[in-house]
Amino acid sequence: MSGDENARDEDDAPPPGPTPFDRLGGEPGVQALVDRFYDLMDLEPAYAVLRGVHGSDLHAARQKLFWFLCGWLGGPSHYIERFGHPRLRARHLPFSIGQIERDQWLACMYQAMAECNVEPALRERLEKSLFDTADWMRNRAG
Repeated sequence: MSGDENARDEDDAPPPGPTPFDRLGGEPGVQALVDRFYDLMDLEPAYAVLRGVHGSDLHAARQKLFWFLCGWLGGPSHYIERFGHPRLRARHLPFSIGQIERDQWLACMYQAMAECNVEPALRERLEKSLFDTADWMRNRAG
């Protein structure tokens, strides 16, 4: 192999070091984050609009977010194994999601990450990715 081929192989390799999933503490860390997120959504008046979108029972939403985040963060693909490709936008189309819902979802998750002591560098990285994804979920103006 030439040096150029080795360089391409290295570029295709996953980044060295622990995944965000590992940095969060694996499944227990992701579960703690998801639990705190939904607890805050259920308790904090600042997230009332977001809470209203979720219906009366948060159990299924908690489980699905946990399964999704595990894989999204570089851990086990629990969600894909159960449901196939996440198709996030398509799965969220039945819900009216505007700027208020997006902003409350992000604020709630950012607060949960802070309260779960997610390391600052990882938190910053996740906040950007989560913003981009949450903004893409919007399906109505306002």
